Amino acid sequence: MDPIADLLTGIRNANSRMKDRVDVPYSKIKFEIVKLLKDEGFIANYKSLYPAGVKYGILRVFLKYSPTKEAAIRGLKRVSKPGLRVYRSYRQLPMRNPNGMSVSILSTPQGFLTERQAIEKKIGGEVLCQVW
Repeated sequence: MDPIADLLTGIRNANSRMKDRVDVPYSKIKFEIVKLLKDEGFIANYKSLYPAGVKYGILRVFLKYSPTKEAAIRGLKRVSKPGLRVYRSYRQLPMRNPNGMSVSILSTPQGFLTERQAIEKKIGGEVLCQVW
């Protein structure tokens, strides 16, 4: 399966049920994506856990809501998929979302970056997902 799509689906499902947190299996890719989501203000916090007796770690994502219980994340979209990879140069960014303000997360030779960071560094890469 696609681990990034699993992460986005877990966040989307927990967000729609107004859960405080969601646990997903840990991986470096998921950790970097969640770290960027925290930096951009879409989630409240995250934590990596390694419970005793468990072979694999857990990435716990704490979701963010407004005082009126409105979710900070309105939508998540997987852009580049295992069957159809999507690459963009920095000149082809930002990718606009018809729903308003959004951020795209890219995998670049310099690591995982938001579209704004990629434009500043003038590097392109694979567009992993879009969050608004």
